[in-house]
Amino acid sequence: MRSPIPFLILGAGPTGLGAAWRLHELGRSDWRLLEASEHPGGLSASFTDPQGFTWDIGGHVQFSHYEYFDRAMDVFLGADGWLHHQRESWVWMRGRFIPYPFQNNIRRLPPADLEKCLLGLVEITRAPRPRPENFGQWIDATFGPGIAEVFLRPYNSKVWAYAPEKLNAAWVGERVAVTDLGRVLHNLVQAKDDLAWGPNNTFRFPKRGGTGAIWRACAGLLPAGRLLFGSRVAAIDLARREVRTADGRAFAYEKLVSTLPLDELIRLCGRDELTPLARAGLLHSSSNILGLGLRGRPRDELATKCWMYFPEDDCPFYRVTVFSNYSPNNVPDIRTHWSLMTEVSESPDKPVDQATLMEQVIAGALNTRLIERREDIVSTWAFRAGHGYPTPALQRDRALAELLPFFERHEVYSRGRFGAWKYEVSNQDHSFMQGVEVVERLVHGRPEITLADPAHANAKRHPWPFARWSSAS
Repeated sequence: MRSPIPFLILGAGPTGLGAAWRLHELGRSDWRLLEASEHPGGLSASFTDPQGFTWDIGGHVQFSHYEYFDRAMDVFLGADGWLHHQRESWVWMRGRFIPYPFQNNIRRLPPADLEKCLLGLVEITRAPRPRPENFGQWIDATFGPGIAEVFLRPYNSKVWAYAPEKLNAAWVGERVAVTDLGRVLHNLVQAKDDLAWGPNNTFRFPKRGGTGAIWRACAGLLPAGRLLFGSRVAAIDLARREVRTADGRAFAYEKLVSTLPLDELIRLCGRDELTPLARAGLLHSSSNILGLGLRGRPRDELATKCWMYFPEDDCPFYRVTVFSNYSPNNVPDIRTHWSLMTEVSESPDKPVDQATLMEQVIAGALNTRLIERREDIVSTWAFRAGHGYPTPALQRDRALAELLPFFERHEVYSRGRFGAWKYEVSNQDHSFMQGVEVVERLVHGRPEITLADPAHANAKRHPWPFARWSSAS
């Protein structure tokens, strides 16, 4: 029998590649990585359709909380392999564009909606509400009933594909801009748009190949013989510490870094006793990405926009990216083509008709004036990610507090967007660093930061090595 592999990694998305990259950087050769598909990237892969349009699996942008991640990005694509952008994100509603964050720019609303939002803000300053028990209550308590009704409740129901009352509020952090009444009134009196909030107000994007180019480059810099593509996991034996693949191979391991969805890990390990806990706490939505490749040029109002939010029910999508604005190489010829990438959420609470979804998207693009003529569409592209968003459900933290330690007792370390199931640290930088940090823990005994303390991870830009490692030594 072959000796166990000291480090076996499942999945070649950002987390699995982060773990492999750090092991390689440390000079370790005692690892292997199994990936079910024939390409790296996971949910950060990119595809080029037959007409020459490049598409991502959603509106990914590159911004970072980590010095280590930024250095790695420059290694993967080179410092000159990027385009840099100032964020232009907008909300389309009431037949007009409103700058994001919406709550700082309500001056652009029609008078009746503006009055409703302002009265709601005054209401919560006069009578603070009790501590919220769920995300819906948090929206009401933080923004007042006006902003909740006009934008935040309909939008969040649309993006999460669950009612806000089914989500907890512990994840929010930097993900949602809170409202300062004084700031809102200042913007109103000064007729000022307020655009700068958020960690992604500037971002970069690959010049060529979409987001997937990053992870193809990373995989290409790793020893090819240790990356085993087309290796779908069929079963995991925790007692024997063995992974079996669909083609009949068996891989014994000492430590397993899994980036598979945590509910899938439970199934593959045959641990049915954990299923009720997972079913209660590990809600998720699916993501449908539908691209429209277009001839001509975007109208002036879209010429510099990055992405837009759509809370109303005249379209199925919650977000649309003007993907040709990210890089001219995302379309066959930027002089004669442009592209829109739409996102539609799906869950048991919000089912989607796959047979008619593209037609619904096209109709929605016409309804919202993103496109003017159906005849301008020269290419359509669709991708469904069964696991799209890890929902921060009410029972999520209780489930994770039991599930993650259970697997670690069996030397299985579940990390990444769906491996750790923490939406608040599931961007590409967070996911990559979860892989890096679990290696640092297993090799050097250093504590993991991103997974253990999302608020700290998101609070600032972190040097390398982490400051907390120095104070802990």
